[in-house]
Amino acid sequence: MKQYLRQLPAVHELQKDPRFDSLKTAYNLNGAQLTKFLQREISSLRQRLLAKELAIEEVAPDFARQLFRSVEVQISLWQEDRLARVINGTGTVLHTNLGRSRLSDAAIEHVVRTAANYSNLEYHLMEGKRGSRHDIIEDLLIEATGAEAAMVVNNNAAAVFLILSALAKQREVIVSRGQLVEIGGSFRVSSIMEESGARLVEVGTTNKTHLFDYEQALSEETAMIMKVHTSNFKMIGFTKTVETEELAKLMEKHKDVLFYEDLGSGALYDFKKHGIGDEPLVREVIESGVDLVSFSGDKLLGGPQAGLIAGKKELIDRLKKHQLARVLRIDKMTLAALEETLKSYLAGPEKIAELPTVRDIIRPAADIKIQAQSFISSLQSSSGKYHSELQESTSQIGGGTMPGVEIPTFIAAIAHENLSADQLSIRLRQTKPAIVSRIQDEQVCIDFRTIDCSEMEALLAGFLASE
Repeated sequence: MKQYLRQLPAVHELQKDPRFDSLKTAYNLNGAQLTKFLQREISSLRQRLLAKELAIEEVAPDFARQLFRSVEVQISLWQEDRLARVINGTGTVLHTNLGRSRLSDAAIEHVVRTAANYSNLEYHLMEGKRGSRHDIIEDLLIEATGAEAAMVVNNNAAAVFLILSALAKQREVIVSRGQLVEIGGSFRVSSIMEESGARLVEVGTTNKTHLFDYEQALSEETAMIMKVHTSNFKMIGFTKTVETEELAKLMEKHKDVLFYEDLGSGALYDFKKHGIGDEPLVREVIESGVDLVSFSGDKLLGGPQAGLIAGKKELIDRLKKHQLARVLRIDKMTLAALEETLKSYLAGPEKIAELPTVRDIIRPAADIKIQAQSFISSLQSSSGKYHSELQESTSQIGGGTMPGVEIPTFIAAIAHENLSADQLSIRLRQTKPAIVSRIQDEQVCIDFRTIDCSEMEALLAGFLASE
C-alpha cells in the first residue's frame, strides 16, 4: 500500500497536466481555486485507500485520471445552486423544510423590480429627505388588520423578542403554562422571554388555566399578560383556556398592564368559512381589545418570512424607536413581497384566492382529482416500469399551523417494478428540479394539492429520469 501511495502525483505535476487548464476553462476557475480542489482530492483519496474504502486496483493504474475525474465532480457540485428549486409532492402547503409559502406572481414581479433598481426604501420622494422603511407598508397593515399602527421585523420570533425586550424588560410577564410552546428548532417561548430580560410568571396548569389564575398573579411588577395562540399543537380532553375577550375585560381594570397576543400563524383570510380549521382573524383579535398582536408573514398570510406587529400606536411607536428594531429590520425585497401580498388582501376575494397559499389550502378535492388522473395517464403511457393508482387521502397545512386539520385530497400512489419506494424517492430527490414525495404502504405518493399545473411536465420528466 505504501508503495502505491508514493505514486500519488504531486500537485505541481498535476498543474502541468493539460487537463488542469481544461478544467480551469470549462468551469471558469483560476489556478489557485483548482489547486485547492486537487489538494483536497489527493488527501481524500489517500485517506480512502488507507481506510480500505477504495480498492487500490481501481485507481493505481492512473492516479491522475482518477483525481481529475473526482475533482470535476466536486467542482460541478460546488458550482450548483445551494438553494435549489423543489417540486413539493407532499401535499403539505406550508412545508417549513421546503420554504413555506410560495409567493404570488405580483409579489415576485415586485421583488424583481425592487432588487434590480434603486428604490425609495428610506427616502421621502415628495419631501426630498430621509424617510423610514417602517412607513412603506404600515398603511396597508393598518387597513388589513384594523389596528392603529403596525410594523414589520424579520420573523415572528423576532417580533416576540422585540415586544418583550422593549415593553417588559426586568418586569413580569404572565403566561399560561398551557401556552409555553416550543416552535421549530427547539426555540421556546420561555427561552425567548429569558433572553429578552422579561421575567416569566407561569399561571394555571398544563391543561387548565382560569381567569382567576391571571387575576391572582397580577402585581406591581406585572408589565404584561401574554397570550400565546397554540397554532402548532392542539390540546383536547379535560382542558380550559381563557379566551381573548375575557382577558381584555380583565385588562380594563388594570390599564397599566399591557395585553399582548402572539398569534403565531396569523390569518387575514377566514378559512373557517371553508370548514378548514378555527384560526381567528387578526382583525377579530384586535377588535377583542388586545394592545398588541404579532404573527408570521410566511404562513397563513402567504407572503415572505416576516414578523408582523399590529396594535396601539403609542406602543408601536416605542417599538420602532427601540435599538432592536434596527437589528431585526427586514430588507427591501421582503418589503416588496409583503406589499404586494397585503394589496391582494385589500383587493377582495378574487385576488386573495390567487395567493398560492390560500389557493392551495381551499382548493377543492375534485380539481385535485382531475389533475392526479391526468398525471397517472401520462406516466402510464410514457413508461411501462411504473404502476400508478388514484387514491383518496388528506393533506396537511403544515408550518406549525392548524394542528390536526386534514383536508381531503387525491394522490397518485406509484410503485416501480424494480425499485423500492425508498430507492425511488431517493432518485426523485436527485432529479432537477428535485421531487419531494411521501411514502405510504411501500408506494411513492404524490399529493397534487401542492403541485402547480406549470410543474406537471417537470414532474413527469423527473419520474421518467428515475426509471
